Amino acid sequence: MPSFPSPFGSDDDDLFDGYDEFVSDHVPRPGEFLEPHDLLTGADHVAFHRLTRDCFEERKVYDMTFNYNLARLNLDTRHTGAGYRYAVERDDADDAVEADDIDRVLRAEFTPTTPFCPQTHTLTIGSFRAWNGLSERHEYDLIRVRAAPMHHQSEAINEQLADLEQTYLETGDVTADPEGDSEIGSNPMERSMKNEGPSRGSPDAPF
Repeated sequence: MPSFPSPFGSDDDDLFDGYDEFVSDHVPRPGEFLEPHDLLTGADHVAFHRLTRDCFEERKVYDMTFNYNLARLNLDTRHTGAGYRYAVERDDADDAVEADDIDRVLRAEFTPTTPFCPQTHTLTIGSFRAWNGLSERHEYDLIRVRAAPMHHQSEAINEQLADLEQTYLETGDVTADPEGDSEIGSNPMERSMKNEGPSRGSPDAPF
């Protein structure tokens, strides 16, 4: 009888750490979005990341390159610097959320496998919607998401994530589409081809 694929990725378990493990050398280094705050490590990181796996599975936040639940990227020993890190936001931070109904905030920073990862835009927005759309699953009033600065479009992506966050705080709606959504996500070659426009050759040319 043929086996069915795992809903959380491939069956090459020797390539992945376990969801109950925190291997400090196999998780991304926290960037500037997390540094001043209370970083989750050890059992705290493990517990939230297991919850993340379940939220991402329900909302289908999948890495299409590797064909697995995005939470599994943290465990992939082939990409030890990629995935999510988390920190509880400190109330005394200059850029902390100030809202009467927001008490406990978690920050999540995503580091992709490459600086030109075309999925970073889609994956971070999908993560924001999954975590905040399933807020009854966790103890946080808001989960803020940003892309790590190593990504070549991190500034534009993070501006959209900030806009989406503000819309959510004002309306409670996680489904809003950020402005300029179609301008982000392509790689340099795709943008170059788009800017050049159609070829001057005949549409019937073989090349």
